[in-house]
Amino acid sequence: MVRHNSALVFKTQRLRISLHKEAARQESFCSSSSGRLVSLFQVYHWVEMRTKMRIMGFRGTVIKPLNEDAAAELGAELLGEATIFVVGGGCLVLEYWRHQTHQRNKEEEQRAAWDAMRDEVGRLALALEALEAQMQAAPAPSALEELQAQVREVRAQLCARDPQPASPAVSAAKVQEESAQV
Repeated sequence: MVRHNSALVFKTQRLRISLHKEAARQESFCSSSSGRLVSLFQVYHWVEMRTKMRIMGFRGTVIKPLNEDAAAELGAELLGEATIFVVGGGCLVLEYWRHQTHQRNKEEEQRAAWDAMRDEVGRLALALEALEAQMQAAPAPSALEELQAQVREVRAQLCARDPQPASPAVSAAKVQEESAQV
């Protein structure tokens, strides 16, 4: 970024110098229908000198008008400085606009990410509520343990009524007898 700005300053200074030299060379630069341009530069010179004198404390000093060549040189310098000011101000405005656009885009991206995250949290909250409802509908773990204990008791009672066979061979023969009776 600094490289671009320094190159721009260098180019505008070269432009100012070339404008200054070209204006000093050409007589037509200051000649208009009734010397209005020269008189404009004279007024600028008068205002500038009067302001400087007042700042330094001199009041009522007579300011001599510039000759035509000095007025042309002053005009060329003023035009060069105005060009630099306009280009520099334009660069600042464009840079500010670019920065604002970048900042706006960044804020929009953050807002979109925030909205997506909020939607995801809402979806997860609904899923959590559904799971809590399922947990409430399911019997409590103590009820499950009671049921398991009851099943064990029933099995124990059934096993107590039916004596266990002594060996697997005997149990296989008993199963075949029962299936033959059926």
